[in-house]
Amino acid sequence: MRPRLIGDTLATLRRATTPSLVIVRADSAYFNHATIAAIAAGGARFSITARMNTAVTRAITTINDTDWTTIRYPQAIYDEAQQVWISDAEVAEVPFTAFTSRRKADHVTARLIVRRVRRLNPNAKAQGELLPGYRYHAVFTNSTFALVDAEACHRDHAIIEGIFADLKDGPLAHAPSGKFMANSAWLALTAMAFNLTRAAARIASKTLGRARTSTVRRTLIQVAARIANQARTWLLHLPRNWPWEPQLATLYNAAFGPPAAASP
Repeated sequence: MRPRLIGDTLATLRRATTPSLVIVRADSAYFNHATIAAIAAGGARFSITARMNTAVTRAITTINDTDWTTIRYPQAIYDEAQQVWISDAEVAEVPFTAFTSRRKADHVTARLIVRRVRRLNPNAKAQGELLPGYRYHAVFTNSTFALVDAEACHRDHAIIEGIFADLKDGPLAHAPSGKFMANSAWLALTAMAFNLTRAAARIASKTLGRARTSTVRRTLIQVAARIANQARTWLLHLPRNWPWEPQLATLYNAAFGPPAAASP
């Protein structure tokens, strides 16, 4: 995410609409002065994952134990480092000045919002832990949201990572090519195919609506069926005991069934 790209995107957004609040969210790869300066110049606020460098770690150690607020996630989130699902954590915040190694005019003071999650000890059997260990995740932001809301707002940026993973497991596995126009056309087709596939999954069932796109392709699209024509009517013969037949029928009826009766 180059600073110029940020500036161009924010300028385009301002020309297209008049948003009251714009927050640029990014991961720790963009925790640098150039990115934050471009966001500020574009009239937006920032919410960026802070790298756990010495300054950030030192700031976290100043948080008192009584300053932590317990939060519970409506839906559990997956902790990649510990390979477990977690449903609760604690959050706190402390003022923080970033980029102090640069000249004073480049220093940026904002909020450092920290989430800590209990570190599991795989070696602990019957004996309880003497001192709890934690894993810390810091967010550098100048948003005006309350503590818990600001942390949740930043965490939501990870939703796009799941979409990227889905796309890389599908159409984007075949990109890029050496032709700019081919890439542009393929990206447009990718977006349309992804949106149609997700819409079909949501119509078919709640379970498929939450499934990965590869699962939707396997259950609703790549169906091992036989097509037959009888009395000028196309028939789809599914495999016997096909487990996803009800979901496919639901999707078919929604797409091709008779229109719903109008309410009186």
